[in-house]
Amino acid sequence: MTSLTRERKPVRPMGLDFRRSVQDRIRALAAERGLDGVLLLTPANVFYACGFHFSVNERPIALYIPLNGKPTLFVPLLELENAEPVEGVELKIYEEFPGIVHPVVWMVEESGARKIAIDLLDARLVGPIEAMVESLVLEDFAAPCRYIKTAEELELTRIAATYADLCLERLLLNGGDIISQGGTELDLYADSTSFALAELKKNYGEAFAGTKLGISSSVHTGPRGALPHGATGHSKPQRGHTLISGVGCSLGGYHAESGITYVVGEMSAEQRRIMEALEACDAAGVAALKPGTLCQDVNVAALAALKDAGLGDTIRHRIGHGMGVEGHEAPWLAPGDTTIVAPGMVFSNEPGVYRPGIDGYRTINTMIVHADGVEIPSRLQADHPIETRIISL
Repeated sequence: MTSLTRERKPVRPMGLDFRRSVQDRIRALAAERGLDGVLLLTPANVFYACGFHFSVNERPIALYIPLNGKPTLFVPLLELENAEPVEGVELKIYEEFPGIVHPVVWMVEESGARKIAIDLLDARLVGPIEAMVESLVLEDFAAPCRYIKTAEELELTRIAATYADLCLERLLLNGGDIISQGGTELDLYADSTSFALAELKKNYGEAFAGTKLGISSSVHTGPRGALPHGATGHSKPQRGHTLISGVGCSLGGYHAESGITYVVGEMSAEQRRIMEALEACDAAGVAALKPGTLCQDVNVAALAALKDAGLGDTIRHRIGHGMGVEGHEAPWLAPGDTTIVAPGMVFSNEPGVYRPGIDGYRTINTMIVHADGVEIPSRLQADHPIETRIISL
């Protein structure tokens, strides 16, 4: 069993030089389209392009990136003090939402742009804004920049993956005692998540203050495991139940995942057979994830392993999704996504088997694409072969 501690690594949040490089890439895309600038309204895009992490609510916050000059960060008055430390931007403040003039309409007017792209816009605002400008392009210019991560971004992803693993290590170590004492899924969740979060904050809380830093988790067992997004509840795991736990960790705003299916008490031959099929599916996904491949083709290749094991009717979802400044983001390893896989992309690998009324199984690995192969920074599955995935009572 691996250690239930983590060493602090000498990393810092992404800095001003990185944000400026992002802005320059967005400017280049805007220039190719003959635009004056780009207004980013999606919270993840605002964070990505200027580093401002904020509480998302009905009051819009946006970053306007002109072809020339300093970007403008638009915030409501109540966020003034939170936004003042953001480097490399000019601040403009509106009083309140919804306002006499809608804040987004005001932002476009303040930008002075005649030809503008906006990443996300309420349909009710399209007409008023089109009447103000010469050209309105509804397109996310930040998304393709986010697909390919830098070495610094990937290092934050690697570290985040180790803390997702840590949550699952704690669950394996303490789960038996909690279950034996009559504990519920919620008890298992609270113990494992709080432990991993405390270790994460101990090592990185000070250096990464003001960024997204956290652990999210789920625990569901027995027949409830057949719900892919089953909520953690008051159910008490029983001997022979499968126990699915999926964990996401964010460090400096960058996400990674790890997930496992344990068995409570003892593993049956059928449970082992299904876990072996998950393992084959995971391996097929890794093998297919090569630069130049279409994302949708990786999904087909991976899920073929479950179908070959006679489990095709238990599939409920794609094999994976992109990760970065959001836990779920494009590109998608799913039908219909024709994005070409490239080095620097980060994906989840999530084989799942769901048998309603019986049980469920899912594992999750984080995958980093390189020119010569796939890196797996989440190591829990590699460190714990199938026969060891038993919570002893």
